[in-house]
Amino acid sequence: MKKRIVLSFCCFILALSTLYGQRKLSGNEKRENTFINENGEIDTIRTTGAKKVILSGKTKYTDYKIFSHNRDTTYIDTTLTLQKEYKFNYLRTDNFELLGFHNQGQTFTNLGYSFNNLKKLPDIGFTAKQVSYFDIEDIKYYEVPTTTTEILYRTGLQQGQVLDALFTLNFSERLNVSFSYKGLRSLGAYRRALVSNGNFRGTFHYRTKENRYEIRGHLTSQDFFHQENGGLTTEALQNFIDEDPNFDQRSRLDVNLNDAESQFDSNRSYIEHSYKLLASKDTINDKDFSNLKIGHVFTNETKNYRFDQATVRTDIFGAANASGTEDNIAESIIMNNEVNLEFNSKYVLGKFRAKANFTNYSYGYDTILNSNSAITKLKLAGNAISFGADWNAKIKNFQLNADASVTPGAGRLAGNFLKGEAVYEKESVFTLKGNLLISSKSPNFNTLLHQSSYDAYNWQNDFSNVNTRDLGFSFTSKWINAGLNFTNIDNYTYFDENNTPQQSADQIIYLKVKANREFKLWKFALDNTVMYQNVSSGSAVFRVPEFVTRNTFYYTDNWFKGKPMLVNIGVTFKYFTKYNVNAYNPLLAEFTLQNEEEIGFPTFDVFFNARVRRTRLFIKVDNVTSGFTEKNYFSAPNYPFRDFTIRFGLVWNWFI
Repeated sequence: MKKRIVLSFCCFILALSTLYGQRKLSGNEKRENTFINENGEIDTIRTTGAKKVILSGKTKYTDYKIFSHNRDTTYIDTTLTLQKEYKFNYLRTDNFELLGFHNQGQTFTNLGYSFNNLKKLPDIGFTAKQVSYFDIEDIKYYEVPTTTTEILYRTGLQQGQVLDALFTLNFSERLNVSFSYKGLRSLGAYRRALVSNGNFRGTFHYRTKENRYEIRGHLTSQDFFHQENGGLTTEALQNFIDEDPNFDQRSRLDVNLNDAESQFDSNRSYIEHSYKLLASKDTINDKDFSNLKIGHVFTNETKNYRFDQATVRTDIFGAANASGTEDNIAESIIMNNEVNLEFNSKYVLGKFRAKANFTNYSYGYDTILNSNSAITKLKLAGNAISFGADWNAKIKNFQLNADASVTPGAGRLAGNFLKGEAVYEKESVFTLKGNLLISSKSPNFNTLLHQSSYDAYNWQNDFSNVNTRDLGFSFTSKWINAGLNFTNIDNYTYFDENNTPQQSADQIIYLKVKANREFKLWKFALDNTVMYQNVSSGSAVFRVPEFVTRNTFYYTDNWFKGKPMLVNIGVTFKYFTKYNVNAYNPLLAEFTLQNEEEIGFPTFDVFFNARVRRTRLFIKVDNVTSGFTEKNYFSAPNYPFRDFTIRFGLVWNWFI
């Protein structure tokens, strides 16, 4: 019901914007609309009554700004490139280091790991359900001269579709609001594989006339409902591998679970505001060259997870002794208040901000779920105070960024965090970046406390902090893009072959090297991305394929007279070497170790993409060779990857 209400609200807003854009003008009433011309530039149409005049160049694409959480600025982009092909998926990111399950919206197997965006606080866990979760850092803010709308549509698997809608407008030059909703409902090819996800985001950003006071914030409501089938049965798995023609229709294959489902929900409110206490003006252009601000940041985030099953399956999960309660929800609530004092000087220190945080957390259950449980504590709860600072400065061609915090004490939130980054840019020829991350924090809450009606899935642990050190370098240029990360992890926490959380006694030593190079000749191009990984210590519990490669050969051209259509046509080859991929546990919503199966296989995908003015069209054929190759393609043990599948979709922008 909540998802339908939010979706209806977004559709109502979009309908209003469309009606406004199409409203007939009377008399000498004037209106200006913007659109993308055939060159990808933004033109303006001035309408007076029935008369229309095109004013080229009045509104630039750089006027349609997107701000990240860290206030980096990008622009609404209506071009068509190969990167748009890589990002035209449910996550809307390049998922080179991920291997999806057969149905979009399900979880992903990791082919590689990144630690440079590690969070400062522990999370609820149940990580398999949070792959498409919008964190605070994922929320975008906007500044647009005209009402702007973007629609992404993509077909689902068997039945269903994805719709990602954005509506944003500026009520004035200083006040912007936006509403976004991504909804997915996809049936899937196998039994009990239905996925129904929803991500609502609402943002606002306001500043006073002289920028003395500024406030921005967002609200999110996210829900992820999945039917859980537990993978194919042993007999069905053999039928799949043997290519039995009676089971070409995948819904005929038996699955392990027929009445299980999981639900992950979250709500978050976030407000960040600041007031300028002092400011010194540059007398030449009347802009601040230094200022002193006081600020406050408030965050309140609730996450909960539940696994429901009508029939007890002791053959899969072991003995069960339910206590009779129906409320099996694990819930996490984290509330954080930050106060900060910021000094900004363009000519001295750059931007320096000292901050203090007061955090209150609660995680756990309302009652005992298993009558045989030895758990003595229903909830983990407490609070902590942390102190820190961040610094940003630009010195000639160098950009320096640092963020540090420490949480003293012996509670669950005790730890420290340090992230440093140095970027050197040579006149847009190349960019060299180095980064360092040092983190010490508690493992996720579900590894510390978990309850279930199944005996083997009840535990209460007192694990040590996970200590992570990551050193990375990247080089970006028109010739080659390359990156290297060297990571050490102490007390690495994982789920073993028996589905119980453990901490590794061995230090994890992990090396990742990734490079990308594109070769172009006339209207053809070959884009190559290769990743090498090595785990020199701790490979028994930290597992990745040694090599992952993606190679795309494609053709680009403008079709028809006047070049109204730009097309990209190509084929993508992807392969990863065999390794003991982790198994998916639907009860835990986590991946666990397994030593019985190695997985590694190639895939070929064919695509046809086109851009007509402000609309990008995408047609893709996944795994085109699956009909005549051996059935060795799996996302996880017992979970086959998708067969030959044709999908289409579009991304459409309006500038009203």
